[in-house]
Amino acid sequence: MLLRDLLVKVDIEVEAADMDTVIRGVSYDSRTLSAGELFVAVRGFERDGHQYIEKAFETGAVCVICEEKPNVQIPFIQVADSRKALSSISAAWFGFPSEKLKLIGVTGTNGKTTVTSLLKRVVEQCSGAKAGLIGTNGNMVGDRPLAAELTTPESYQIQSLLAEMVREGCEYAVMEVSSHALHLSRVHGVEFEVGVFTNLTPEHLDFHASMEDYASAKALLFSGSRKSAINIDDEHAHIMAASARGTVLTYAVKDGAADLVAKSVKLLADRVDFCALTIGKINRVELPIPGLFSVYNALSVIAASTLLGFDTDSVSAVLQTCEHVKGRAEVVPTGGGFTVLIDYAHTPDAIEGIITTARGFAQGKVITLFGCGGDRDRQKRPLMGAAAVKYSDFVIVTSDNPRTEEPGAIIDDIMAGIGDTKTPHRVIENRREAIHWALDNAAPGDVLILAGKGHETYQIVGKVKYDFDERDVIAEYFGRRPKTEALDPAPGNGDAAIEGNN
Repeated sequence: MLLRDLLVKVDIEVEAADMDTVIRGVSYDSRTLSAGELFVAVRGFERDGHQYIEKAFETGAVCVICEEKPNVQIPFIQVADSRKALSSISAAWFGFPSEKLKLIGVTGTNGKTTVTSLLKRVVEQCSGAKAGLIGTNGNMVGDRPLAAELTTPESYQIQSLLAEMVREGCEYAVMEVSSHALHLSRVHGVEFEVGVFTNLTPEHLDFHASMEDYASAKALLFSGSRKSAINIDDEHAHIMAASARGTVLTYAVKDGAADLVAKSVKLLADRVDFCALTIGKINRVELPIPGLFSVYNALSVIAASTLLGFDTDSVSAVLQTCEHVKGRAEVVPTGGGFTVLIDYAHTPDAIEGIITTARGFAQGKVITLFGCGGDRDRQKRPLMGAAAVKYSDFVIVTSDNPRTEEPGAIIDDIMAGIGDTKTPHRVIENRREAIHWALDNAAPGDVLILAGKGHETYQIVGKVKYDFDERDVIAEYFGRRPKTEALDPAPGNGDAAIEGNN
């Protein structure tokens, strides 16, 4: 492909290269670059691609995209924002695949994975067409799963995935769109048919300067979407709506002014049941995933599907057949007389949501085991601790993915929010030991929530990723260890309560 063909949607500041140069590939990593390729120098958090221009030239790069003039003699194109340029160049390299798909983007703090998974199923069932998915739990091209490392990959990988979907006959694609991806221009120039806003609660404030900045990043999705589905029960909805272009369809549980409203909501142990009201039409909706958050998730799916032109009767029928999404209020069979839920909850709001959901059907105590990730937003740690002890009968604080932080220091941040609570609690740093201890002490009728890991099958300690699937930990436990005592929810009564309140 010629250089000029790759730059058709790039704003060029300085042109110092032959536009008829043949480009044999696109790279933004000098370590994997091959001779004949175009090198895009991107500024990262730990490394600046501009420092590797000379290495790229020595390896055989034929041109560089950069934000400042290189220190070596090499053909270059200077741009104001090399991240945006990478996204546009990647789209051109793969033939602008988003223009050949009906692409639905879902953004928000909580619910993205569930909503995208449900939407893929609804789209395929209602249209009869093949759909792809890009998300936290994995990427899919039709029914073929692909591994996923990031909620929203780098722009080159996004365009590669979309192109693969087009090649394999997909007509639709559904994508989780993170605030990082929006802020870092990974989806710059991607054409979204529908953008969906779920909610916004404190998260990623180590990356975004404030909630306002966080909301502004999320709002970028709607300026790039032809149609938008927005949850107006959320206080930040007006920011999304102000950025939206084209048709906007609002949904809500509380705000009766929304275009789509849930009424007569029933929160049951194994499902939610409600009436979805739109102008001139009522649909009874049942989704076999418990919790109020499931009502919102179902509404967002119905809203997006309506904007895609699907009949609400058909959408409701498909939702009734949907199953749990891995790591989202996932029930793990134990045979121990109590219930174990694995949930990805890793924000204060999500912790509250899964605990109150469990409380709705628990016959005994609600026990919450959780930790917080290292090298991530420290501000939410005490808030998660406070939420856990406020709504649980017993709390076990443990490790999550400590990464390069000391696990004990992360736990100290959590404990600052727990304070002098009367809710009994215990600290067990090792997550495997913590899960075994919780299983040892759970009684019939209890609900044990393992929060934070969800779909993840690993634990990151330092910079090493170890195999760690909580489902395997549970299976391992029941294969070898007998049950012993039961937790006493009353502080001061029993060893667990005494140690937990130290």
